[in-house]
Amino acid sequence: MAKVEIKQLSKSFGATSVLKGIDLEIEDGSFVVFIGPSGCGKSTLLRVIAGLEDATSGQVLFDGKVVDELTPAQREIAMVFQSYALYPHMTVFENMAFSLKLKNATKDEIKQAVAAAAKLLDVEHLLDRLPRELSGGQRQRVAIGRAIVRKPKVFLFDEPLSNLDAELRSRMRYELARLHKQLATTMIYVTHDQVEAMTLADKIVVLSAGHIEQVGPPLELYQRPANLFVAGFIGSPKINFIPAEIADADASTITLRVSPDLTIRAAASGSTAKAGDKATIGVRPEHLIPGDGENAFSAQIDFIERLGGVSYAYAKTSISNEALTIRLPDDSTAAIGDTLRVAPAPADCLVFNADGAAFPRG
Repeated sequence: MAKVEIKQLSKSFGATSVLKGIDLEIEDGSFVVFIGPSGCGKSTLLRVIAGLEDATSGQVLFDGKVVDELTPAQREIAMVFQSYALYPHMTVFENMAFSLKLKNATKDEIKQAVAAAAKLLDVEHLLDRLPRELSGGQRQRVAIGRAIVRKPKVFLFDEPLSNLDAELRSRMRYELARLHKQLATTMIYVTHDQVEAMTLADKIVVLSAGHIEQVGPPLELYQRPANLFVAGFIGSPKINFIPAEIADADASTITLRVSPDLTIRAAASGSTAKAGDKATIGVRPEHLIPGDGENAFSAQIDFIERLGGVSYAYAKTSISNEALTIRLPDDSTAAIGDTLRVAPAPADCLVFNADGAAFPRG
């Protein structure tokens, strides 16, 4: 296991700057997920940590030791790729044993290590098969098993589930969470899928255009996003954004004018807010509660998405150009074309200034 530190790390490819002054600490034994849109630099950051790419400037440290000049093997990392990267001519056993053979481990050591990893991943019955005889989920288990037998200080995962179907992804998320609990090893995981990030991570690192936007536990990022980008990227379905103007503010409350006949009160610190400033209100779908209380406004249902245990209505309003997403109560009989009154509670309203930064929540 290892603590990973990244200090003022930058990476450029020619004139293109991909990472820009990244500072980050990853605690020993934690499960950290890098997330962000395509091109944000998350995979490049992982490859620099692995030693597969050289940083343009800055440092990577494992347990306080600079590893910039070390090869991936010397860093004692193991990487699991999106494409599995299994040797097609080798059996499952041979694939999992390959790195140990390179280290000149004895036959008994190899057999014991492979057997232990195979049991942990439930692939004991597959050891004599070739990769082409396996399903996608089985191949990914073998790729993870090949990493486990090396007993690395750090596991690195580069979008390992993106080639799997939805059911297998869900099952493999469970397997990875269980694996981390059993191994208690530092794991760094790259994905563009915020569901994977929310369900797997101890800590999420949100990246955009080579910068870190926010770092924190999943619920902290969901409930207290630092800015519009994080609020919009974390959460499924996505958060609702409503354009507004600040009407009044004090240390614990911001009142926002959404239209001539509607104001919304939010429990947020308005110490730096000024009347007349542009702002954006953010409300999660589960917080648009049907009712006619404070902050209520009308929304006409345009579409209903029924997902078994939960249903979402997509509704048109006069206060936003975008359809708003509303989580319907379990006993709702609402239908397309119906008009609902919804009322977000002040404590559930996020407020962002004209630059996109969040006002602190009350």
